[in-house]
Amino acid sequence: MWKLYQFPLCPFSRKIRLLMGEKNIAYELVREDPWTASDFFFNLNPAGRTPVLVNDDKGVVIADSRAIGEYLEETVDRAPMINGTATGRAEIRRLTALFDENFYTDVTAPLLSERMKKRIVLRQPPDSRALREAMKMAHGHLDYMDWLIDNRPWLAGSTMSMADLAAAAQISVADYLGGIDWTGHEQTRGWYAVFKSRPSFRPLLTERMDVIKPPAHYALVDG
Repeated sequence: MWKLYQFPLCPFSRKIRLLMGEKNIAYELVREDPWTASDFFFNLNPAGRTPVLVNDDKGVVIADSRAIGEYLEETVDRAPMINGTATGRAEIRRLTALFDENFYTDVTAPLLSERMKKRIVLRQPPDSRALREAMKMAHGHLDYMDWLIDNRPWLAGSTMSMADLAAAAQISVADYLGGIDWTGHEQTRGWYAVFKSRPSFRPLLTERMDVIKPPAHYALVDG
């Protein structure tokens, strides 16, 4: 049995949970809060970041969501998420990096800092200017996603791919934290509604942080 060391609002953990759900891989969740990471966890991943995928029977320990994703793509034939031509696979990887890096840096990370870390760890109020800037940056990313969806069935091409999983994972965390304004983004909102209706996504919609509650629309499939 696989064990996935993860944190509920870690978008990279969510990406791997979506991938494993789509591939129908059984796994056990092990929660690892970023502010209380144990010595045991640092032995698994010296970077101290989630996710980490472990299989004790196989003696396998894989850290970093992209490394985990590539491993599962190479070892599990079901529901490939990096496929197609060489050019198509390059586009999938490009967009995955865009959401993992740019969307995370511009939107998800500031929201996590202001609305989670400051509340739970630092016991401080959020900076309203930082929140406004994150939401402004989110509009720019959603504009680009709108364009992609206008021109392709899925973000990277004709089929669902790792790029869609990465984008949905980031958006789901930002949406949980109230950082997404869907006004003017009907294309992306429709794409996201389709994603929320998938069996792989449903466990994410039911999870709640201990003291941080999502907006009322968060768990609605068409919300």
